[in-house]
Amino acid sequence: MRYSRYNIFSRIRNSENYFIVNLLSGNADILSPGEAEQLELVRNGGALSDPRFLEELAEKGYFIDEEEERAAYRTKYLDFIDAREKEEIQLFFITNYSCNFSCSYCYQDQYSNQAAELDPSVIDAFFSYVRKEFSSRKKYITVFGGEPLLNSPRQKSNIEYIIAKSAEEDLKLCFVTNGYTLEEYIPILKKGKIREIQVTLDGTADFHNKRRHLRGGGGTFEKIVKGIDACLANDLDVNLRIVIDRENMDNLPELARFAIDKGWTSSEHFKTQVGRNYELHHCQADPEKLFSRISLWERISELTAKYPFISEFYRPAYSVTKFLSENGELPDPLFDSCPACKSEWAFDYLGKIYSCTATVGKSDEALGTFYPVVRLEREEIMKWEGRDVTSINECSECSLQLACGGGCGSVAKNRTGSVYASDCRPIKELLELGFSFFGESR
Repeated sequence: MRYSRYNIFSRIRNSENYFIVNLLSGNADILSPGEAEQLELVRNGGALSDPRFLEELAEKGYFIDEEEERAAYRTKYLDFIDAREKEEIQLFFITNYSCNFSCSYCYQDQYSNQAAELDPSVIDAFFSYVRKEFSSRKKYITVFGGEPLLNSPRQKSNIEYIIAKSAEEDLKLCFVTNGYTLEEYIPILKKGKIREIQVTLDGTADFHNKRRHLRGGGGTFEKIVKGIDACLANDLDVNLRIVIDRENMDNLPELARFAIDKGWTSSEHFKTQVGRNYELHHCQADPEKLFSRISLWERISELTAKYPFISEFYRPAYSVTKFLSENGELPDPLFDSCPACKSEWAFDYLGKIYSCTATVGKSDEALGTFYPVVRLEREEIMKWEGRDVTSINECSECSLQLACGGGCGSVAKNRTGSVYASDCRPIKELLELGFSFFGESR
C-alpha cells in the first residue's frame, strides 16, 4: 500500500488540527496534531506503534494499493462521463451585444460584432436547432447579452416571442440582466416558465453607481432595487450576483445588511453568488484592484468573522467544504469543471454557435452557425468535448485534480492558446478556509 495520490492534507486555518480529504474514496477526516504527525510518519515510511491507525487510514482509502487505486479511478471516471451525458444542458441565447450600461469592468467592451437587430427568424432557427440537436437531453435556456431586457418595443416583442417559443417546447427560462428595466418587464416575464433571473448589484448605492452606471451617465441602483422587489413580490426567483474586487469588497457587510433589512434574504425566491472581477480576454483598466482567487476568499472569511450576519446573505463554498457541511458527505469526484460543449452551449442573434459565455461574441472562437445554415467546426468542438483532467498534462500528477477539475477552458486557452491547459484553483487553501468556516466536526 502507498499514500493515495489523491489525498489533500493540510492544517486548518487558525486551528491546531488538520484535515485529510480524498474525493476518490469519498472520505474526509479531521486529524488532531498527534494523528497528523502519525500520518506524516507512515507517509514517509516510518513504523507506527499502533498499526490500527494505518488500518483505519487504509479502510478510508488514504493508503491504498496502486493497482486498486487505478481501477477505482477508471470506474469513477466512467461514472462521471455517464452522469454528464444525462445531466441538464444550459443553452445560452444572446439577443444582442448592446447595453444601456457602461460598467467599469465590462469584458465585452472590445468585441466588434455586427450592429444588427434580432430577427424572429433567428429565434425560430435557434429553437429548431435545439429541438433537433438536443432532443434527448434535459435542458433549459438562459437569455443573455449585452443586456437582453432593453427598454424598447422591438426588444420587448422579441422577449415575448422567446418566452412563447419556450412555452411551446416546455422549456424553462433564465435571464441574465443588469436589472435596470426589470420592473417594466414583469408582466412579460410572468408569461413564461421562469427558472431564475440573475441580477448584478455591486454594493450599496454609492459603490454600485460608481461601477455600474448608465452609458450616458447616471446611477442605476434604485431602479435595480425596485426591480428585485418586484420580482420577489411576483414569486420570480432572483439570483443576486456581486462582482467583487478591491474597490467594493469592504462594502460587502453593508450590502448584506441592506439585503437583510429589505427582507430579501428571508424570501425563498432569493439567493446570492459572488463573482470575482478578473482578467478574461483583455487587461482591466486597473488590474491592481483585482483579487487573486485565494485572496478574495481570505478577505471574505475575515469579513464574515467580523460581521457574522454576512452568512445570512452569502455563504462561500470553499471548494467542497460547504457541500460536506450541508450533506454530511463529499460530492463525487470532479473530473471536469469546464461545461463548454458538454453541458453548456451559447448561440447569438447573428446565428453563431459558441462553446460558452466566456467565448461568446469572440467571432474568431465561433464553432459554427445555426442560421442561416447549420455548419459546425467539428474538430474544434471535439477539442472542447475532450477537455478534462485526463487530457490536461498539468493535471495528471496533481493531487487536487478531483476537486479542481482543470478549471476554465476559456481562461486556459486565453493564457496558453490551447484548451488542453490547466486553469488551476487554490483547492488546498480553500479547504483550509472552509474547514475553519464550517467547523471541524468529523
